[in-house]
Amino acid sequence: MQEDKRVASKAFLERQTSEVSVSADAEILAAATRMAGEDLCSISDLSSTETHAILKLGHDVKRNPRAYRHALDAEQMVLMFEKASLRTRLSFEAGINTLGGNAIFFDQTNSLLGERESIADVARNVERWVDVIVLRTYAHDTITEMASHARVPVINALSDFEHPCQALADFMTLEEHFGTVKGLNFTYVGDGNNVCHSLMMTGAQLGANVTVATPRGYSPDIEIVTLARERAAANGCEIRLTQDAMAGAESADAIYTDVCVSMGFEHESTKRAPIFRPFQVNEAMMSQAASHAVFMHCLPARRGAEVSDSVLDGPQSIVFDQAENRMHAQKALLLLLLGGLANLPSFHN
Repeated sequence: MQEDKRVASKAFLERQTSEVSVSADAEILAAATRMAGEDLCSISDLSSTETHAILKLGHDVKRNPRAYRHALDAEQMVLMFEKASLRTRLSFEAGINTLGGNAIFFDQTNSLLGERESIADVARNVERWVDVIVLRTYAHDTITEMASHARVPVINALSDFEHPCQALADFMTLEEHFGTVKGLNFTYVGDGNNVCHSLMMTGAQLGANVTVATPRGYSPDIEIVTLARERAAANGCEIRLTQDAMAGAESADAIYTDVCVSMGFEHESTKRAPIFRPFQVNEAMMSQAASHAVFMHCLPARRGAEVSDSVLDGPQSIVFDQAENRMHAQKALLLLLLGGLANLPSFHN
């Protein structure tokens, strides 16, 4: 199935790669060739060079949006969401629209994928009508199963295990603020959840030092930690775990948090509240970080819970830059997976 997805766009891009002008970015072109027709289920699906290329292209898409406005003309994207969404849905819809494509929203919040008919059958139907499937699900297995059967690219727009599009946008935002994330000290505070997993992997692949501070019993998945540490070692950085939030924040260039009760875990709200109280990002915690440190959150935020109002609304907060960059990073991803760069005149000169 995977080879079927790649053939047409990959072959075309390989021909173009040998013909493009020297002004075209070699790293982006190489990634376009490798990634055309592929899926993005997890950050670990990407190599370090592919991760760099997505962000580099994201920056250019943001700077020069008109240059890409016809790159995905007539391409069809379906959004199949089991969970509510603001940023993910609107950023994907706006993104493909500004690339010349079209978005179709298919609401799955009342009936999870696989309940009415098998995921395999859904995949075999949907692939006949669209060019890319964007899934926001509870179970990560739903995404991997869809990807194994669909002959068009499948993108993870959030699962219970990862949130790769969020992490790509977050590190794009950090590059905007710091120029590079190589050697950056990045601290995540809170629940070792899906967002945490993707941030660890992305940081490891880009050369950032990642510290994860969680309460006992809420650490990130050990397999993700192990893989992230392997990638980090290859890129000259490290992944560190701690249960001391204030120590984890010390000298950080960026402090990131997320809700302590993710969607699907609402029944644990009362139990979790006192456990996560010492992990609230507030002015005292930010004072432990570097003076130039930024505050990050994937949103929506529970004000007064995982973060204080003064930090969320304060001068160090870049949360709305993160939200904006969801669209730009995802546009770059769509361009690479759908072979959209082959449609640009600048890549034919």
